[in-house]
Amino acid sequence: MDRATKLEQILTAMVQVSDIPVSVKMRIGTSESKLTGISLCERLKKTGISHITVHGRTRQQRYTRLADWDYISKCKEAADPVVLFGNGDILSFDDYNHAMQYTDSVMIGRGALIKPWIFSEIKEQKHMDMSSSERMEMLRKFTRYGLEHWGTDTSGVEKTRRFMLEWMSFLYRYIPVGVLEVLPQKINERPPYYHGRDETETLMCSGNCQDWVKLSEVLLGKVPDDFNFIPKHAANSYSN
Repeated sequence: MDRATKLEQILTAMVQVSDIPVSVKMRIGTSESKLTGISLCERLKKTGISHITVHGRTRQQRYTRLADWDYISKCKEAADPVVLFGNGDILSFDDYNHAMQYTDSVMIGRGALIKPWIFSEIKEQKHMDMSSSERMEMLRKFTRYGLEHWGTDTSGVEKTRRFMLEWMSFLYRYIPVGVLEVLPQKINERPPYYHGRDETETLMCSGNCQDWVKLSEVLLGKVPDDFNFIPKHAANSYSN
């Protein structure tokens, strides 16, 4: 993002040779002292790209602060007439409705990993209280897809398990609607420890990855004796 001319040249060339639309996803800048998103939108819209997606934080901030939707709105004005998508901190239809005041549309990232049914919530404009059995059914479907893709041998089973456990590093952050004291849940707020409404729900809300392994064993059998899992996603996803 700090080499705007080079980026502009690359995108112009890509648009000229590509048979499919070319789009850009970027942050608002590399640091708070280098907020280049607005100026980049003004330049990149001239390259012929189809749309721009702006994540409302700098590279330096990662997830330590809330997305800056006011800045995203200014990027939208700078990008006009190119369509601009905003991105950051959307975990409910309330968040979506609020974000749509600032941008043409939105891209949902972590929110969809934590709550895959968020798109149904947005469509129906309501909070869905997903039970542990409904969430386990999603994991069963994931298991089936994984084994179909990677195979049912030992290698396929363990690859499916590792991808499932990585997903669980997001899934556990969901707090069931029936447990929440205040709606909606906010993506960057760390919840206090709580017991679920049944044993499975309690395992699902645990931040201990060994509990995720236990859930995987229900679907994929016991892990090998030498099995070890540490989540790859180490970003700070909660406010302090």
